[in-house]
Amino acid sequence: MSLPQTQGSPGTRPGGRSPRVLLTWFALGLSSILLVGKELVEYSQGRGGPSEVVLSLLITGLVATAVINARAAGTDVERRNSESESFSRIMRALSRSVSPDAVVEAIVQELGAATEADHVAVVRLRPGSAVLDVTFVSMLPGAPTSNTVMPLRQLEPVEPHHLRELPRPQGSGTSLRLVDGEPTPVWRDDGGGHVDPSAANEATPSVRRNVRARSRNALLDEAQAREVADRIAYRLRDAYGLRNTLAAPLQAEGSIAGAIVLSRRTGGIWPEAAIRLLSSAASEASAALARVYSHQAAESEARTDQLTQLPNRRYFDEYCRLLASRRRSTDRVSILAVDVDHFKKLNDQYGHQVGDVVLRSIANAIQFSVREEDVPVRSGGEEFMVLLSNPGNGVALEIGERIRQNVRDMDLLDAGVTDRVTVSVGVASGQRAGETIAEIVERADRALYAAKRTGRDRVVEAWHSDIAQ
Repeated sequence: MSLPQTQGSPGTRPGGRSPRVLLTWFALGLSSILLVGKELVEYSQGRGGPSEVVLSLLITGLVATAVINARAAGTDVERRNSESESFSRIMRALSRSVSPDAVVEAIVQELGAATEADHVAVVRLRPGSAVLDVTFVSMLPGAPTSNTVMPLRQLEPVEPHHLRELPRPQGSGTSLRLVDGEPTPVWRDDGGGHVDPSAANEATPSVRRNVRARSRNALLDEAQAREVADRIAYRLRDAYGLRNTLAAPLQAEGSIAGAIVLSRRTGGIWPEAAIRLLSSAASEASAALARVYSHQAAESEARTDQLTQLPNRRYFDEYCRLLASRRRSTDRVSILAVDVDHFKKLNDQYGHQVGDVVLRSIANAIQFSVREEDVPVRSGGEEFMVLLSNPGNGVALEIGERIRQNVRDMDLLDAGVTDRVTVSVGVASGQRAGETIAEIVERADRALYAAKRTGRDRVVEAWHSDIAQ
């Protein structure tokens, strides 16, 4: 990633000192030397006393002190200006970031250069999962970037002498549980903010409950946030052989979203400027990640049917466009069109709430019936579709029959449905080179109508000439 170069003011030397300032210091130094030299010469010739020599030395000392203080103040101003410029560049890059990877790219290089770190690691909690995404960047020229994952459970069994006990938040219970022989704080929320220590028996979810579930009651304490960041840094030190680390948490809506970790090969205390810049960058990166994840969640929701949690027709159309742009002439596509038989009658008899239960059950049956690489969607109302990529001969018809049978075997007595629920399925597969997915969908629809006309609860496969127009 190329970074913008900092431009100095006109007439500024590489060290940040203007020629006018350097000339002033030179004049002061030369004047002090001449003053002391004059008094020493006069004293050696017997024309001056010791008091004049001492006075000239004091004046020279004051001038030297003033120059040293001015240089120190100038260095501090330059350091803060450089820190401010680095932070501004990070802010500008973050404002343009539209994905989690872009957020990471926006901060690692600038943060590493500004803090003089040897390595920068950004660890992000993947939304909706028990996995941490780790991006590890070495600041050495030509060193590759490492991308890996860290299970949440790796944050739990940390030796007590490496990890202090998490502070107990007000209004919530905390228990220490032994994980691999080591004490680990665990929160179990029972819906009322109480803890059931005996119920916490899985290692992986406990950290997530630790850092996320309690956000309904209060924001995470800063000390606790730093503690979790220290856990992450400890695991990175162990995994990458790091020596001297500095960590800051990434937070979103009061819960931990990950951490930024800096490392150096040398020991020693990290300078205040590096700590300030890391803290500010972590805060802004947290906000950027929250914005990106919120946008992605909104986009995902817009492409998901809220009743069945299957992708909706919008997702299906976008997926088909993407598939068409990458589809090779030898790729084969099949479409299953699925429709619930007599669904209006079922709705009228049992009510719409029961009808929703039936649709969710059918969606589950379809998901259970298809392959992992297939794409089932709710295309609208009581209609579903499944896109099959490169199915072998007879596979599409087999999956269609599997869907029909699994729906027919559903037990809906708990929902009060005593009638048998069935579906009709139309199957169409690409038959010629260049046939569009839209044409295959149209033939699957015609096959579905044929299944409806010929008695329902059946699977009909379409060809070019066997479906009546």
